[in-house]
Amino acid sequence: MSQAALIFLLLLLLKAVVEIVLEALNLRASQAAVGKIPAFAAGVMDEATYGKSNAYTQDKARFALVNHVWDAAFLGLLLLTGGLAKVWGLWSGLGPWTAGTFGQALVFFLTFWTLGLPGLVFDYYSHFVLEQKHGFNKMTPGLWVADLLKGWVLGVVLTLILVPILLWITSLGTCWWLGAWAVIFGFMLFMAFVGGAWLMKLFHKFAPLEDIALRDRLLALANRTGFACNTILMMDGSKRSAHSNAFFMGFGKARRIVLFDTLVKQLSPSELEAVLAHEIGHFRCGHIPRRLVISGFMTLFAFWLVDLLLHADWFKTAFGFGSGAGLAPVLLIFALASGVVTFWSTPVSSFFSRKQEFEADAFANKAMGGPADLIQALRKLYQNNLGNLTPHPLYSAFYYSHPVLPEREGAMVK
Repeated sequence: MSQAALIFLLLLLLKAVVEIVLEALNLRASQAAVGKIPAFAAGVMDEATYGKSNAYTQDKARFALVNHVWDAAFLGLLLLTGGLAKVWGLWSGLGPWTAGTFGQALVFFLTFWTLGLPGLVFDYYSHFVLEQKHGFNKMTPGLWVADLLKGWVLGVVLTLILVPILLWITSLGTCWWLGAWAVIFGFMLFMAFVGGAWLMKLFHKFAPLEDIALRDRLLALANRTGFACNTILMMDGSKRSAHSNAFFMGFGKARRIVLFDTLVKQLSPSELEAVLAHEIGHFRCGHIPRRLVISGFMTLFAFWLVDLLLHADWFKTAFGFGSGAGLAPVLLIFALASGVVTFWSTPVSSFFSRKQEFEADAFANKAMGGPADLIQALRKLYQNNLGNLTPHPLYSAFYYSHPVLPEREGAMVK
């Protein structure tokens, strides 16, 4: 085994150990809380709902433990056996259609697709066992399959557009990675502001909010908080899950507010207004452009690394490829292996995300003239989603992008 392969295995093992320890700590914290509803939680859930929340948390933790072990074992096996290169070679050797930029792009997708097939078992279990058990799954097996097929077709189309462009850019000179970054970051911006809305329509149905009084109330909030918007849509989230959410699509005058139908059913008009004020707070506090800038720098750094690895024989041979392997297999290796490094940035990104959530809460507090409606909305969302009110502190510090409810309430009532 090469030194590079050994280092990767050690990083992979260390990542898996940390993931397993964190899940085990959170599982034990939930088990210890059974039948011991804390005072602050009594104002959010009754004992029966708190018990369901703990059961849901424990089932998710056990599922995550199995998932972490599988991910580490599968990636390690790919490295030790050269499985990644073998799958690539299998698709590459099927005929002359695998030659050229479009052929390599298709091989890239098919290899990625093949490696993802075992994970479908976990996805199916997540929907039809775990989420079904706790009353959240609303998907049918037919809809699940339809979503998979749409996702695969979409993946083929995007791969056949983007990968050939990247392969062509590599022929332009030593600074090809700057051009590649410009293409990918431009695509990210397009998806964030325009394309994402189009693609979501492949999976969901959107309709104007029929409650005129509620629509006018929410648009009035948008106007007085300086958020340009003239349309509020409702999305059929209940077709797939009982979980709820709200988000924005588009930009400028074409911006639209989207509410899950489950959210509209769960919250009162004033609570919906408070939730929307929180989301507008992210926009008004500049969180969205900041996230895009950070994503831009991270993507630029990633392409710089890919350029280095493209000329590093040790990197290619460590994963079973020949030293002459081109950009497409190097991108594939990078996409699969980079997680062992980026994983360690999770607590940092979680910390700053929680900071932004506090800022958005403060904006909503001011916009609504007090925290009462947002607090009540958050409590209902915790109830309906069986949110974990007592996570282990290390687990929440590492993973949680939102502060736990007691922290949010405490910050709003100061």
